[in-house]
Amino acid sequence: MRLTKLEFDDAQPVQGYGPGFFRIAGEAVAAPLIVTASGAGPWAGYDDLDTLLAMKGEIDVIFFGTGDEIGYLPSALKEALDEADIGVEAMNSPAACRTYNVLVSEGRRVAAALLPVTK
Repeated sequence: MRLTKLEFDDAQPVQGYGPGFFRIAGEAVAAPLIVTASGAGPWAGYDDLDTLLAMKGEIDVIFFGTGDEIGYLPSALKEALDEADIGVEAMNSPAACRTYNVLVSEGRRVAAALLPVTK
């Protein structure tokens, strides 16, 4: 198997996570949060649609980290993002972090909206 080192240039990867936090740019940040190539910011959860819609035109897809387990996103959230031409993928938070890191290292226009893990 061939492993390829990810290069992030100026993008901000998720460096790690633990119960209630994510590590971004060397600092532990309380979750939930949104991560984009330019950094991390607060996110108030599924009801915080305005924060997500503010990224319209800047990103193509948001990876939703739903915590320890894969969860369903509210249909109103998915519909609003679809109308804004923002793709949506839900997965557990560890998978969302990994997927975001790989795609942001490729220069893709992605974001991760992350709920904390508890374990």
